Amino acid sequence: MTQTQDPAAGAGRRRIGVYICHCGGNISDYVDVAKVRDALADDPEVVVAETTLFACADGQQHEMVHDIETEQLDGLVVASCSPKLHQVTFRGVSKRANLNPYAYTQVNIREQDSWAHTDDHEGATAKAIGLVKAGIAKTRLSVPLQPLRVDTVPATMVVGGGVTGLRAAIGLADIGIAVTVVEREPQVGGWLGQLGPMFPHDRSGREQIAQLLSEIEKRPTITVLTDAELVGKSGTFGNYTAKVHIRSGGADELRTLQVGTFVIATGADVYSPEVGELGYGIDGVVTLAEFGTLVDAAKGGGVLTWSGRPVRSIAYVYCVGNRQADGNAYCSKFCCTATIHASIKVADIDPTITQYHLHRDVRAYGKFELLYTESRERGSVYLRYPDDELPSVEQTADKRLAVTVTDKLTAGAQLTIPADLVVLVTGMVPAQNTELSTLLKLPVGDDGFYNEIHPKLRPVETVVDGVMIAGACQGPKTATEAVSGGLAAVTQSAGILKKGFAELDPLVATVDEAACTGCDACLTTCPYDAISSYGCDSGTKATISAATCKGCGGCVPFCPEDAIDLLGYTSAQMLAAIDGLSVKEPVG
Repeated sequence: MTQTQDPAAGAGRRRIGVYICHCGGNISDYVDVAKVRDALADDPEVVVAETTLFACADGQQHEMVHDIETEQLDGLVVASCSPKLHQVTFRGVSKRANLNPYAYTQVNIREQDSWAHTDDHEGATAKAIGLVKAGIAKTRLSVPLQPLRVDTVPATMVVGGGVTGLRAAIGLADIGIAVTVVEREPQVGGWLGQLGPMFPHDRSGREQIAQLLSEIEKRPTITVLTDAELVGKSGTFGNYTAKVHIRSGGADELRTLQVGTFVIATGADVYSPEVGELGYGIDGVVTLAEFGTLVDAAKGGGVLTWSGRPVRSIAYVYCVGNRQADGNAYCSKFCCTATIHASIKVADIDPTITQYHLHRDVRAYGKFELLYTESRERGSVYLRYPDDELPSVEQTADKRLAVTVTDKLTAGAQLTIPADLVVLVTGMVPAQNTELSTLLKLPVGDDGFYNEIHPKLRPVETVVDGVMIAGACQGPKTATEAVSGGLAAVTQSAGILKKGFAELDPLVATVDEAACTGCDACLTTCPYDAISSYGCDSGTKATISAATCKGCGGCVPFCPEDAIDLLGYTSAQMLAAIDGLSVKEPVG
């Protein structure tokens, strides 16, 4: 499994270790990993070449540390999966073995090779050899780099005063971080603050927000600003200058604050049907949010009525505005359970009301399945309609409603249901925050929600250092899930701010001042505003803020003098990698 070169080979040569991962068959089923290893036999600077079942496994990490120490390796190449998954893992291996972590290169031969070429094993093997040799060539020209250290301000700005933002503010204050909550509405609470009893425990949303506000009042380090918006951000990671526009009593105020991190918890909006969509606009056709207000008003001894008449039958139409091929393709997660819970509240008011649930399928996941069972046991009737055949809603001559639906559960029978109310079960849509997204350079996905770096490994971090996202601004979530995201953002902020300093990757762009002619061609290329100019005896020169630079390299090709280079991905390294990739190796 292991190939080891003569440790005395060549003074001044690099000593590189290469590990090629089977990935449990994800790679080795399509790439001959042994041939990839053997193709490195003639490289005098590859001291160790090894194949391994799982490179990321603890046992293999220990072996890597041992090899680095005993073979005195000064470079590491791991050919496995995407660096998004395990770059941090193998940098940690390097650190434990006292190898500079920036002398490590991850080569992606899974997503970029084995998974892409499952029908061509020979070609996939040849490509893997080229990719690994390119990684070795890049590593050969690597130089030791040290993390950038920046001082941090022990303060956080939470943008959004819903349940996620308020709970995050309390968590931050409890660990000694000052917090400013910025809410653009006249009051905090978000959508949750407008709700009555919620699933699964019938706790009122309004009461939950009131309880959070009472806790905030006990913490003097929390400042809540309403009718306020974040309008400016400058400075560097860990020490940002934020400008907040506050509307107060007809007067405008611009307040400047120093913060170390941002937690974006702007939530989501509710889908609003167009007039005519599934009968919306007809008297008696309401959204789930409107229906919830009606039910909460009737609960506790009241009678459920509409337009002065008692409601005797209700039809719920699920997935309105979501899971549509020509619209919002995603599922909003909470809608099914919220509707089921509403039907149980209706049964509490009057168990003789007939309730029909017209759905594509019911997604009451986890313990919410118990509510689904209770709803059916209490008389709710569930009908499943085809994905491509939506129900139709019409008003009858006697001003009642008729819902026509094809039921897949009864061999495609077409049914017409008389109803006093039709409830359109609407889900979440992204909140409109274009100016905030532009200001903070927040990554937005195809669905319009904010994107985290990785949903499992870095679930609340964004590509902008020190800017976290939490709650429904990331995508549809229940209140519990949203609060969990807020607390995760608290943890990340604490990790950055409690030490008083933070370490950043040194993989940033640099300017060769001797080569720079001050042409200013690079000044407008940086999306993060990291490039500026300064005057000197010879004119003007470009300079790059290392703490602001994200290492994207977008500025490099714009310099006509080749005066800009990217540490860790220098022009020399990338040209060497291209040369290594271009060498054709026989694999037969």
